[in-house]
Amino acid sequence: MSSPQLVQLLHLCDPALPIGGFSHSAGLETYVQAGMVYNRATAKEFVWQQLSQSIYYTDAAFVSLAYDCSKNNDLQTLLQFDEECTALKLPKEMRLASNKLGIRLLKLFKQQVYSDIFLQYAQSITMQHAYGHYCIVFGLIAEACKIEKMDALTGFYYNAATGFVTNAVKLIPLGQQDGHEILMELFPLINELSSKSLHPDKELLGLCSAGFDIKSMQHEHLYSRLYMS
Repeated sequence: MSSPQLVQLLHLCDPALPIGGFSHSAGLETYVQAGMVYNRATAKEFVWQQLSQSIYYTDAAFVSLAYDCSKNNDLQTLLQFDEECTALKLPKEMRLASNKLGIRLLKLFKQQVYSDIFLQYAQSITMQHAYGHYCIVFGLIAEACKIEKMDALTGFYYNAATGFVTNAVKLIPLGQQDGHEILMELFPLINELSSKSLHPDKELLGLCSAGFDIKSMQHEHLYSRLYMS
């Protein structure tokens, strides 16, 4: 990867981007309050399963598919994927999170990304013809910035893993060293999933663990919450 694309990827995947990612736990807060995630081992299992059984079949697949749509300048197919992504996000909090993060990411990069389909997608959102999911916006930006698809997917998985681990460190709580070690132990999985996500099976979109959806739905009704999802 050339230096300009590397810098773009690092910026796109930076957890410090002002889009509000730190406000969402994807149901982890529910698992912690239920006593199901309570130590280093269970935290690692949560992140492992989220990456391999949820994100792999949903958000990462849509990153890959949106990247292809951008490369082919295929807005119609992109809008179909946007609709399908909306339908597959059953918990209300997860739909809202995906929308808020996506819209903020789009606005953040709108002045830096020169791509017809990116601007058309933004216009479709304005006209309420599209929802505006984070994963789809991520894929469009990555392709427009000429970031290699494998690198973009690796960055996407790493960003997700970092967010989960950071939240686990805060919620359980764990030591910073524990979080660092969990993240490093996930590197082989991230590489494997990134490679497999290069050509996602469209028939398997949405094939994920119902447990995550249920815990995300329950999160809305927790007595006390630190996170929005």
